[in-house]
Amino acid sequence: MNLFEEIISRKVPAEIIWEDSEVLAFRDARPQAPVHILIVPKETISSIASAKEHHAALLGKLLLVAAHLAESEDVARTGFRLVINNGLESGQTISHLHVHLLGGRLFSWPPG
Repeated sequence: MNLFEEIISRKVPAEIIWEDSEVLAFRDARPQAPVHILIVPKETISSIASAKEHHAALLGKLLLVAAHLAESEDVARTGFRLVINNGLESGQTISHLHVHLLGGRLFSWPPG
């Protein structure tokens, strides 16, 4: 069981700010911005590269939840960044698809 599965099952505490039957969102324990929220599907999908055609609606929902949370966290107007890492070289440390919602500060480009 990975860390996100443990958070979903409430075996590990987290500051949960969104939940429905398919998606859970919670504040990152090591935030990289004033707003840093992780949005995860409750279904275990190890990475964006392993998502399948039948996950299309769920993938879209992750982005819609991110947009909703950006609005509720008051970063939609000024701007926010969504990040999905895939694989170790990208910085993905937990094998469970997740979207980082980052906001509340100026971001540079290119990232990394």
